[in-house]
Amino acid sequence: MSGIRKAPLSFYNKILMPRSLILLLSFLGQLVVIVGVILRFDDYFAFFYGASLLLSLAAFLWVMNSRINPAYKIAWIIPIMLFPVFGSLFYLFLGRSKVTGKSARKMKRYENKINHAIAEERRYSMEEYLPALQKTNGEAAIQSKYIADLAGYPLYPDEFSEYLPIGEQKFERLQEELRKAEHFIFMEYYIIEEGAMWNRILEILKDKVAQGVDVRLIYDDAGCLFTLPQGYHRTLEAMGIKCCVFNPLTPIFSFRQNNRDHRKITVIDGYIGFTGGINLADEYINEIVKFGHWKDTAIILKGAAVWNLTVMFLSMWGYLRDLEEDFQHFRPAKKIIVRESQGQENRLSKDEMAYGPSMTTGFVQPFADSPLDNEPVSETVYLNMIYKAKKSVYITTPYLIITNEMVTALCSAAKGGVDVRIITPHKWDKRIVHAVTRTYYKILVESGVKIYEYTPGFMHAKSFVVDDLFGVVGTINMDYRSLYLNFECGVWMFYTPSVLEIKQDFMDTLEVCQQMTEENIKGIQWYNALISSVLRIFAPIL
Repeated sequence: MSGIRKAPLSFYNKILMPRSLILLLSFLGQLVVIVGVILRFDDYFAFFYGASLLLSLAAFLWVMNSRINPAYKIAWIIPIMLFPVFGSLFYLFLGRSKVTGKSARKMKRYENKINHAIAEERRYSMEEYLPALQKTNGEAAIQSKYIADLAGYPLYPDEFSEYLPIGEQKFERLQEELRKAEHFIFMEYYIIEEGAMWNRILEILKDKVAQGVDVRLIYDDAGCLFTLPQGYHRTLEAMGIKCCVFNPLTPIFSFRQNNRDHRKITVIDGYIGFTGGINLADEYINEIVKFGHWKDTAIILKGAAVWNLTVMFLSMWGYLRDLEEDFQHFRPAKKIIVRESQGQENRLSKDEMAYGPSMTTGFVQPFADSPLDNEPVSETVYLNMIYKAKKSVYITTPYLIITNEMVTALCSAAKGGVDVRIITPHKWDKRIVHAVTRTYYKILVESGVKIYEYTPGFMHAKSFVVDDLFGVVGTINMDYRSLYLNFECGVWMFYTPSVLEIKQDFMDTLEVCQQMTEENIKGIQWYNALISSVLRIFAPIL
């Protein structure tokens, strides 16, 4: 791509941006006030300390009896018990994964709307597609039924799926499909940053608004804290682009700030859907260089399965706008789909795609994961794939901060003769997180797992491919924040051509990776290993 390559902001420049500076000063001010109150009433310190101990005990009991992962419990119990005055307060503001009260009831209302919107697809999936999958592969049917039952999103035949192995390809395809939009464009992204990528997309969106297309955008406020000016949603609204900001940051400590919308979704006219790891910022298409070459991936779906992505977006949109809207208005009419990526000329009407006989090119199942339902859907999908593997498990992830259950699954698979390989970044975006990632190498490598680091730069892709049959591409990192705290999404695939495309890209990427052997892992300085081991205790709350 041509054009001026603007230098990314340094960490200190980001901190000194007006909005982030205001938030930082506000939080520091609140801490100063709290400390000042404590010092001012030092005559009553014994009473205050006693109350703090009771609060810490209550927080301890709450954490111990919660349903969260044990490692997450330990990471919070230590600061709660070591710092009884502030530890419990930090947990209340930063540690809870569920919203309560009015927000929880509101979200539950939209979960019910999801169930209603896809009830017909779920019924048909259970009656027709799942039995067809069961005849082909019983283990795949069990996995699919879990996603349908616990995440709520049904299975579909794969009318069209295409794996995109790099951000530049996703960007070109995204522009191409956006220009074809006739009815609506829905976009939901964690990060948007003004630059070559977003500016070009924005011009298309403005053109589509002028043509009468319903254009809607959701972005996460924390994800865009350093990339968009304050009040940017109002700028977009003035252009005719409807915009919502997920969980806006406020200068006041809030219980709600721990959950973020990490999804990356585009839906066009209900026929075409994109998801994957790629945000709308220039580093994702290597227009600028932040951490070397940026490797990321995406998946395109066409056909009935896109309805799952449409419903995901509309439910979040309704929650943010407090809007009652009939999802059925956004069902696409009949349309002809051509299997262009597979080179087939098999043309199917929308009705045939949604309700016709099972197809021979596999199945796809887009799904969402919410931190509010106490069900770790993404982690369970990953674990099931690993435990059911017979030949190979190939994983790409930017962060490898995993639970004991995940460590056990990977090690058991490798010890059982499964070819388990994981690609992580060589150049990090978060130094501490990368240091913690490397603490998992030793036990994995000793068990036979092969670890590779992507030497050209930063690996941001999140993909699984197992036994050349199963695949997942989505937004889900292998860390606690993605698996337990964020709103995420992905596409589970069985026996589709795109599964083999994921594998081929993985094997091609290995050519530019460095394998992490026991020898070079032992070469890490003892003090770095010690610091990383301490940090690993607190990995779940990083």
